[in-house]
Formats: sequence, C-alpha cells, structure tokens
Amino acid sequence: MKIALLGYGKMGQIIEKFALERGHEIVLKISIDNQDDLTRQNLKAADVAIDFSTPDSVLKNIYTCFDANVPVVVGTTGWYGKLQEVKNECNSSNNTLLYGSNFSIGVNLFFKLNQTLAKLMNNYPAYEVQVEEIHHTQKLDAPSGTAITIAEGIVDNLDRKSEWLNEVVGTNVELFPKPEQLLIESHRIENIPGTHTVIYSSEVDEIEIKHTAHSRAGFALGAVVAAEWLENKKGFFSITDIFE
Repeated sequence: MKIALLGYGKMGQIIEKFALERGHEIVLKISIDNQDDLTRQNLKAADVAIDFSTPDSVLKNIYTCFDANVPVVVGTTGWYGKLQEVKNECNSSNNTLLYGSNFSIGVNLFFKLNQTLAKLMNNYPAYEVQVEEIHHTQKLDAPSGTAITIAEGIVDNLDRKSEWLNEVVGTNVELFPKPEQLLIESHRIENIPGTHTVIYSSEVDEIEIKHTAHSRAGFALGAVVAAEWLENKKGFFSITDIFE
C-alpha cells in the first residue's frame, strides 16, 4: 500500500520502519515543520493514512482525509469528546476510519481480561478498584486513551461503578472519589513508554493485572496491521474489531 504518515515524531518513524519492512511505500510524511503539505491533492496519492499526531491537529487531519476520501487509522488520543461527531461524518460521507487508544496486541488482550475480571467482581463487593497509568513526561493527554478504555471496560461491567474521574499525581489536586466513581491515577515520569495497572483491594488481599510496554514498537506494528486490515472496507471501526 501507499501510506501517508500524519505525524512524523518517534512513533511515525517506527511506523515507517515496519511499513517498509512489510513491503509498503511511504508517499507523504507530515510533521510540525510541513503541515501546509497536508492537502487533499497530496493525500490522494495514498491508499491509507496513519495518524499519530497531536490532540490539537488530529481532527483537522481526519477531516482532510475524509475530504480526500482516503481511509485513516487514528492512533492519536485526546479527541474522544468528538467521537460521535466524527463517526457521524465518516458514515454520512461514506468514508473509512479506524481508531484505537492502543494498537498493541498485548494491550487489546489486556482489555478483554479487564472486562472479564470486572464481571467476576460483581459477586465480591468487598473489593475496591482503581486504575493507575504511568507514561513519559512528553505525553500530552491525561489520562491516557488506554487508561480511559480500561476504565470504561470496568464501568460497563462492574455494577457498582458508574463513572470514572482522573487525578494527575504531582499537581497538588487530590480527589476523593464517591463510592460509585472509579479513580484513574495518572503519573508522568521520564522515559516510561507506558504502564497500566488495575488494582482490586480488600481488607484481606489485593489483586493486580498489569500491562507494561517495553517500547513503542508494539503500537507501531499494530497500526500498520490495522491499515492493512482496512483495505477495501468502508465505515467507522475500532481497533477491537480486528481482535473479534
């Protein structure tokens, strides 16, 4: 395939490496230095676009892809408040988008495990649950999109939780969740690719499930696999559709 990379930072460069190894061609690279090159005409040279840009630019990038009728894989997070609006536009304009808070195969298996554990915990109200996420200090959004997906998996399957809220550790704002609220603790530490932990605690013991990323390579490879999966498809998809 001919691929347009929207966002050519560390992730974009690793995606390029995997794409080339798998026989694809990069026909457009958009970074902070050449954003004016993201035009309808330039995008039309691509079969698919992969966006790992920033929360500030991702919506513009998505709509430019729609305008060019080019399928787009979106790994950027921090825009999910506009998810329904983007889905409506994607479907009404007969376009193609696949989004995910995390493209790692291991993380998507973790999502399934998290949902199963939450269902089991409906029978054990003595356990309080919390989500913790740790990322590098350059990560622009908190909580991470992955942490939000984990939290939603708990809220959707654990009857005693109805919503999540986020505390960024180190900002001197301490939250005191209500019993029906699920706390996500966000930590920002140098040189951490990403760690997500779900903790169930009772007076007698504690259960943890954890996913630790060793590098960005798993996310990058997953994004290229997602772009391959999108070929000849129309509509609005999530990364979880690949794993069904």
